[in-house]
Amino acid sequence: MFSKSKINEPAKKPETAKAETKKTDTSKSSSYPSSTPAPVTPKAKPPASILSTDLYIKGNIKTSGDIQIEGEIVGDVRAHLLTIGETARIKGEICADDVVVNGHVAGTVRGLKVRLTASARVEGDIIHKTIAIESGAHFEGSVRREEEPLTAPKTAGKAVQNKAS
Repeated sequence: MFSKSKINEPAKKPETAKAETKKTDTSKSSSYPSSTPAPVTPKAKPPASILSTDLYIKGNIKTSGDIQIEGEIVGDVRAHLLTIGETARIKGEICADDVVVNGHVAGTVRGLKVRLTASARVEGDIIHKTIAIESGAHFEGSVRREEEPLTAPKTAGKAVQNKAS
């Protein structure tokens, strides 16, 4: 019944009207307007690398991913999520955001979250932000809470040098 009058709006030139029609037509045909970027699908998290029971490694392991160790390692291990299986034996320093110990570790354990299960055997210090020790776990060493346990203290090397002087 009533309609808004277009008297006050400036008249469009025929060329401009065609250009605007083309812009709208192309945006309708594509599923996303040109000004909006296409959505990025997040990459699937790769599964944990598994070091089997028959594997023996002499040397350090460093990964930004997840790792599950079932074999024997003589050396340091760095990872994001580190799971030490019941059959695993590690002699060296462990450093990970999340550490779950089911097997045997001889050395320092550093982690934001450290969990010793009932089958865990740890001989060494544990430096953590949060820790959980299940009943039945065997542990010999000291436990120390730090806000940033993944970084080694820089003052330890200086203290040794001062004593030697």
